[in-house]
Amino acid sequence: MAIKKYKATSNGRRNMTSIDYSVLTTSKPEKSLLAPKSHTAGRNNYGHMTVRHRGGGNKNQYRIIDFKRNHDDVDGIVKTIEYDPNRTANIALVVYTDGIKSYILAPKGLKVGDKVQSGPNADIKPGNALALKDIPVGTVIHNIELKPGKGGQLVRSAGTSAQLLGKEGKYVLVRLASGEVRMILSVNRATIGSIGNEEHSLVNIGKAGRNRYKGQRPHVRGSVMNPNDHPHGGGEGKAPVGYPSPLSPWHKKTVGKKTRSKKARSNKFIVRRRKGSKM
Repeated sequence: MAIKKYKATSNGRRNMTSIDYSVLTTSKPEKSLLAPKSHTAGRNNYGHMTVRHRGGGNKNQYRIIDFKRNHDDVDGIVKTIEYDPNRTANIALVVYTDGIKSYILAPKGLKVGDKVQSGPNADIKPGNALALKDIPVGTVIHNIELKPGKGGQLVRSAGTSAQLLGKEGKYVLVRLASGEVRMILSVNRATIGSIGNEEHSLVNIGKAGRNRYKGQRPHVRGSVMNPNDHPHGGGEGKAPVGYPSPLSPWHKKTVGKKTRSKKARSNKFIVRRRKGSKM
């Protein structure tokens, strides 16, 4: 996929870019794999705003994605590559030889007509899913399980990938996109290849209206508020923060503040912290 640039026919078009969706093969999703998706606009059951900067946005439906990939030893044919409004990655519609249809995350290089499979007998090629113990060391993977049978939870965003570094007993070592090296049970499953649509991070939104389509309302900086509205507010002209670190509207430390618990049970599975982390 490529980045599409626009002529500056208006101020909103100037510097705006988008993804060239010519790689997509259909604009109509599979109806049997759709589910309703409610929008709360950041409000609770009383109608009170509990999350700021949310509301509006285009109405869409949820695509049911097969993160478990446990339909073993049955060949599937890729019928379409589709856009998914609920994630940055594209999705692929797979129709298995026994008639079952499912959506999977579309890895880089997957095309219509390709064959995908899951299970211990699957080949090591993009789109196939196997247990980590059956994947050779050095293979690039995505959609990694953390608990057997729960479905992939790690490495699901556009352009991301992880690498299997080694095997130690019942665990394997996996280097994640952040640089973190983590031990994961070898019976957990992962999918071969890296996620496609890697140009997604290069898109320039260009105008505020495109964020409104996504349900994001305007964000006001704390430094332009009054002192009773935000710790950064008040003062004459542009005033500095005036605290040891930036604070949230509720006087909690934000930028640089470590939020991960030092007593987290999964700490023992982390061999090397992600880049820049001192915990």
